[in-house]
Amino acid sequence: MSDNTTMPKVTFSTFILSLASATLVQLGEIPEPESQKKQPNKMLAKHSIDLLNMLQTKTKGNLDAQEQQMLDNMLFELKMKYVQNFGEKN
Repeated sequence: MSDNTTMPKVTFSTFILSLASATLVQLGEIPEPESQKKQPNKMLAKHSIDLLNMLQTKTKGNLDAQEQQMLDNMLFELKMKYVQNFGEKN
C-alpha cells in the first residue's frame, strides 16, 4: 500500500475501542462516518454488545488490570446507552 495513513498499533485496547465506536454508531449516539447521519440499529447494537460480552467472558483472567477495567467500563456504558435508546435490557 502506498497510503500515507498511519494505522494505530493493534492492541487489545484499540480492538475494544474500535468495537465500542462501531456500537456507538449502531446505538445512534454518533453519526455514521459515510452519511454523517445518526441511524440507530437496535439489532446490530445488541449483536455488538453481545460480542463484547462474549469477549469479556472468554478473556476473564487473561487481561491486565487496565484492559479489564476498560472492557468492563465500556461494556457497562454501552449497555446503559442501549437501555436509554431502546428502552429495554440487552
